[in-house]
Amino acid sequence: MSSARDHLARIVREVDESLSEASAAREVALPGCRKVIRECGSAIKAVHRLRTDEALETLGRAEATLREVQRALADHPAIEHAGFLHDAEKEYVEARCVVALVGGTPLPTPTELHVGGPAYLRGLAEAASELRRHLLDRLRDGDLDRATELLGLMDDVYDELSTVDHPDAVTGGLRRTLDALRAVLERSRGDLTTTTLQTRLQRSLDSVREALGDRGTAAPEDH
Repeated sequence: MSSARDHLARIVREVDESLSEASAAREVALPGCRKVIRECGSAIKAVHRLRTDEALETLGRAEATLREVQRALADHPAIEHAGFLHDAEKEYVEARCVVALVGGTPLPTPTELHVGGPAYLRGLAEAASELRRHLLDRLRDGDLDRATELLGLMDDVYDELSTVDHPDAVTGGLRRTLDALRAVLERSRGDLTTTTLQTRLQRSLDSVREALGDRGTAAPEDH
């Protein structure tokens, strides 16, 4: 009886130790993921303010924290796939892709960013949605060419991601993210079209006023 009791105690003790390790890993991961998300949000704001160096410095801190979280959860797959690491990776991908899209540099790959495929695809989609803010800023600056270029980038991302046809359980909810991107894309297209037409109309009116002004100041002909 004692031997059976000892065997039972060892089993429970081993499981308890494993759970203690998992709990400790979770305590590292949760605040770490929250920090990554905050840093990535700050980096995206810096990009929109055209402070690229600040954005890259902030992303460096976010990456260091993300790697710590990934290491902490490496031996605890149940916690790793609980969702919060996916969200942190997604936000990190979004920030890195915003930097690349705005800066005109090649998009980083999932391997380069050391993130999972679903997190990468959703992060890329959200980066395209985030370009709307940059597009509106360029419209306010009167830079229609740059705004048109940004809309083209958003279109490209949407078109490519739309070819991914797998269940949400596999993609981590990519379809819902793409639905949101499509709505953002159409609003942005409408804003760009309206501003373009208004600009053309204003230029036409300015040309007419200039022509009338020149006619009014022209010297009278001698008779």
